[in-house]
Amino acid sequence: MSRELVRYLLTRFGQLLLIIFVAVSINFIIPRLLPGDPVQTALARLQATGGAQNVDIQAISAAYRAKYGLDAPLLEQYANYWLDLFRLDLGVSFANFPEKVSTMIGNALPWSVSLLAVATLIAFATGSLLGARLAWPTAGRGIKAFVPLMMILTSIPFYLLAIILIYFFAVVLKWFPPAGGVDTTRIMRLDWATTEDILRHAFLPCLAIILGNVGFWALGMRSQMVSVLGEDYITFAEAKGLHPRRIFVWYGMRNALLAQVTALALSLGSVVSGAVLVEVIFNYPGLGSLLYVAIRGQDYFVIQGVVLMLIVSLAVLLFLVDLIYPLLDPRIRR
Repeated sequence: MSRELVRYLLTRFGQLLLIIFVAVSINFIIPRLLPGDPVQTALARLQATGGAQNVDIQAISAAYRAKYGLDAPLLEQYANYWLDLFRLDLGVSFANFPEKVSTMIGNALPWSVSLLAVATLIAFATGSLLGARLAWPTAGRGIKAFVPLMMILTSIPFYLLAIILIYFFAVVLKWFPPAGGVDTTRIMRLDWATTEDILRHAFLPCLAIILGNVGFWALGMRSQMVSVLGEDYITFAEAKGLHPRRIFVWYGMRNALLAQVTALALSLGSVVSGAVLVEVIFNYPGLGSLLYVAIRGQDYFVIQGVVLMLIVSLAVLLFLVDLIYPLLDPRIRR
């Protein structure tokens, strides 16, 4: 491993740590900028709506003050906040006291990660392949006919696609369930029936994210392939008599993918936010639905924990994308 590559990886890892540090610091400061006592406000709202009848209000207030040490100096509170994070202690939920926020996030995180990872990878791979074929000189009319459809789907927000999919596939055709992540009325076991049920519930949310992204990746890849076609190495490979498929994959797509991966890194934020909205519409048991319920109930601990998890997850995804660059561009390894 060359020094340049080691320096590149260390730089990207340092950026990851800096992003996490800033996110945690902001997450610590924002609740202290709110006027009044947010805990008392939330509990008063719960009492007004009858939601705090079975909740020990004094216990929640005591847990809040013990968590943040409001009587201690600010620097001590900041240090204690970091110590709690290292112990994965994000506080307790107001609405579901005394359930820990880390437990709630741990239950929701696998749903969001699996949905977002699968949908993003499928949309990226499918869109990049279609876009590369669209720009290639031997592209057929059938592939070119997808361009108007992909442009229409790209212009439609995720949540509108989700509503359309629910109407056609869940209400009219009744092929898939309209909401939820699993059928809670049946006994869950680690068998094929349970796996099939989870996949059926995840199909429409995943499809909404894929349809909203595949056109974006296809159009971006097409523009990159058009510029690659004019390069000398393509002409040289054709003159050497290489197989067209080899030229398309190793000389065309591989060189065009570097800019495509850059676009993936830049758009991950919008992809994550779109997935959050999709989860809310489908009532999918991920971080998006958890955040939505917490915002409606002003459950500050849960809001803080979910937002922090989303920021850290996005930073880790950007770091992983940076690790892919040396595999696509050998010049980084020198």
